Amino acid sequence: MQYYLMLAAVLFGIGLFGVITRRNTVGILMSLELMFNAANINLVTFNRYVMTDSLAGQMFAIFIVVVAAAEATVGLAIVLLVYRNWRGIETENYSIMKW
Repeated sequence: MQYYLMLAAVLFGIGLFGVITRRNTVGILMSLELMFNAANINLVTFNRYVMTDSLAGQMFAIFIVVVAAAEATVGLAIVLLVYRNWRGIETENYSIMKW
């Protein structure tokens, strides 16, 4: 169990580092996916080793996969619109979108 938790912690750390340091929006979305996958590993691991007779961990993992797919869809749509208007997907362009 500890190896799965260590793997999830490493994936989450890499994803968090990517979200904080990246300027490219696609890179930020990819880092968010890493963080979602780390959460999925934790959910399935705890379900396997703590609640062995339940499928709650797998159900939550499927829910997170669906949320990640929706997040990627909306995020990529926003990236395409920003690229179409400003010819770049750097996060500095998004400050223009403020009111």
